Amino acid sequence: MELAKDTRDRIFAAADSLYEQASRAAFPTVDAVRKVARVNMNDASAGMKEWRRAQTAQAAPVAVQVPEAVQQASSAALASLWKEAQELANESLRAAQAGWDAERIEAETLNKQMADAYESQAAELEAAQGRIAELETAARQAAELAEASRQQIEEGHTSLLGMQQRAAVAEGRAEEIERRAGELRAELDHAHAEAETAAAQAKATADSLRNERDKVQQRQELAETEGVKLADQLRQAQAQAEALRSELAGVKARAESQAEAHQEQRKTAAQEAARMVERFTGAQAERDQAQRDAAAAREEAAGLRGQVEAIKEQNAQLMASFRDSEKADKSVSRTKKD
Repeated sequence: MELAKDTRDRIFAAADSLYEQASRAAFPTVDAVRKVARVNMNDASAGMKEWRRAQTAQAAPVAVQVPEAVQQASSAALASLWKEAQELANESLRAAQAGWDAERIEAETLNKQMADAYESQAAELEAAQGRIAELETAARQAAELAEASRQQIEEGHTSLLGMQQRAAVAEGRAEEIERRAGELRAELDHAHAEAETAAAQAKATADSLRNERDKVQQRQELAETEGVKLADQLRQAQAQAEALRSELAGVKARAESQAEAHQEQRKTAAQEAARMVERFTGAQAERDQAQRDAAAAREEAAGLRGQVEAIKEQNAQLMASFRDSEKADKSVSRTKKD
């Protein structure tokens, strides 16, 4: 797989930086280079293989053909030189074998690093899925709380409407009581006027009788009789006036009692309406908070789902890279056997 130049440059730069940070004691891992270079696992694996090969010293090829000058020497010298040449060739072979072993070790190291990275991402995926499940549970609970708050708000609204209707009825009754009290006051004033008129008439009659008694002495008996009748009338008028006063006092007491009861009803209705408004406001605040919590939970769940998708994609790339690495190892093994 041919890497793009900018991708290779970023991978090599990240590997060089991490190698220098480790004081050239150990090669950086593929996962560390992938995170720093911000590439996928396949590109990181391929780039690191190329970078590791560049860091490994290559074995220099040696000549295996007997030089012409050696052929012209004596047989003993030729044999000695040929033995030395064979030793050099064997050293080159051993150097190549060491290079192959080093590449095999590097390949095994890369495979182990990719397997560790896969396990790490699998653990992150499991943790993210658990977090998503928790957030979905929290979102469902928030939705249930919002529904309960909505029902409570509707009940509070219904109760508030009922209280408003009762308050309107109480106000109507209060107006009726006030109107009735006004009528009773008018009747009381009329009764007072009638009592005063009767008293004035009685006084005028008494004065007339006294004058008549002074003027007509001979009609004393008749005047006395008339005076007794007039006295009876006066007592009746006074009794009527007293009855009217008693009735007026009773009406006034009833009016005051009804007015106090009306005031108490209006006060109770106002307090109940205030409490219902407070409950309604609190329920609305709880519903708004539940809706905000549910929205935040949905947003966080969406973000985690995106992370899970990214991790799944990285795992797929990691497995593909792992399979490519195994194929490359098998190819190297077959080459060594050949």
